Amino acid sequence: MTTSTTTESIDVLIVGAGISGIGVARYLSTEHPAKSFAIVEARAVAGGTWDLFRYPGIRSDSDLHTFGYEFKPWTDKQAIADAPRILDYLHETIDENGLTEHIRYQHRVVSAAWSSDDARWLVEIDRGDTGERVRISAGWIFCGSGYYDYDEGFTPEFEGRERFQGQIVHPQHWPEDLDYAGKRVVVIGSGATAVTLLPAMADDAEHVTMLQRTPTYIIPLPREDAIANALKKVLGDKRGYALTRQKNVAQQRLLFELCQRFPSVARRMIRKINASQLPEGYPVDTHFNPPYNPWDQRLCVVPDSDLFRTIRKGKASIVTDRIATFTETGVLLESGEELEADIVVTATGLNIKIIGGIDLSVDGRPVSLPDTVVYRGMMLSGVPNFALAIGYTNASWTLKIGLLCEYFCQLLTYMDRHGYDNVWAVADPAMPTRPLLDFGAGYVQRALATLPKQGPEAPWVMSMSYYADRRLLRGDVEDEHLHFSGARDRAGKSVGV
Repeated sequence: MTTSTTTESIDVLIVGAGISGIGVARYLSTEHPAKSFAIVEARAVAGGTWDLFRYPGIRSDSDLHTFGYEFKPWTDKQAIADAPRILDYLHETIDENGLTEHIRYQHRVVSAAWSSDDARWLVEIDRGDTGERVRISAGWIFCGSGYYDYDEGFTPEFEGRERFQGQIVHPQHWPEDLDYAGKRVVVIGSGATAVTLLPAMADDAEHVTMLQRTPTYIIPLPREDAIANALKKVLGDKRGYALTRQKNVAQQRLLFELCQRFPSVARRMIRKINASQLPEGYPVDTHFNPPYNPWDQRLCVVPDSDLFRTIRKGKASIVTDRIATFTETGVLLESGEELEADIVVTATGLNIKIIGGIDLSVDGRPVSLPDTVVYRGMMLSGVPNFALAIGYTNASWTLKIGLLCEYFCQLLTYMDRHGYDNVWAVADPAMPTRPLLDFGAGYVQRALATLPKQGPEAPWVMSMSYYADRRLLRGDVEDEHLHFSGARDRAGKSVGV
């Protein structure tokens, strides 16, 4: 690999052309039109998650009135929307805001080194299209790559896997030519991907079985939001969208608070809803009764009860058991039952890779993510001019991203006004900390040792409340935990505030 001898200089480097990166680019172009920026994307297309995953039925399990951007109304009738519709929405956002010229595809960030003397990042990037390594000097890095590993999903070690004569597929690497018509399919898993695949594959497959070790809370929601569509019709797209967004934010928070404060009541309500959707006499407590409380892990949404309809039709079934071993023709369970299969789909989860695996260093010292604490949910303690975007796990991801983008632009405005060119958060070494994501999902638990930390209270807590974050991130920029400096500081002179 050859390395370019020239170094391009820009104000802000945005990593990732998914929903977060596109969002911050739009805010930046609107609030700071004079600043230069580029979006680098490791893949050959924009869209992030919504282009990467190609499995049947892929959709959002959050409504698009809150998952969409605050600045761009969601006008489609579907509230729980499929990936093609979401991709169209993202590409419209790119086109409408003139972002195409700023995106550089097949650019994978390898490392970023901060120099306090220069108050800039030197970023090393591998180009997949030319095989060249290029360098960009940036005043800021905004990492909008989410927290998933886009290269590889998670698959546990299964005894006897090599004996299986059929095909094994992970949803993150779905073959375009996979033919499951008339086939027996076993989907291993119980999360959002599994409950999406079951109804999506059932019409063409001979039979689809969802094999789960542990049940998940599943609730049906209408694919179309009748109130939202009525509001848009009466008030227009912009006002109708804004009101629907407020309504749905409140509904999400109410459901979460209900589950947290009254878990036994929430459990009974969800069980009652499930039982009403399933055939009479169905073993609800075997297959729909998780051992944890609602919202200790994310609830799964099924639009228009499609999962339950498929089960009622007899086209799909759920088995709750553990795998003893794969066999030549299927999966042998610990109970002694064997599930025959032509195709096994391992919908067993994802891996976490914070900031896309970029190697960070500050003045020659490597940054150890577990030794940092996240400030206002977007900056790492001791790491100057670096922002990351992590959305909500108990509500729509993008609600948090929008607030982070607003705060980021306010921070840049403050720094420009006062002559600062770098800022970093300082955490008290004696402050008690806990893992960044306080969540029971397997993909989180497997990654705890690699994650930054959070503190016990604002601004160090990783809030999962839109209302709390709105107060925090739309409040004053300056506080005792942020340290600012500028060129005159480095010259030994003071900077007036």
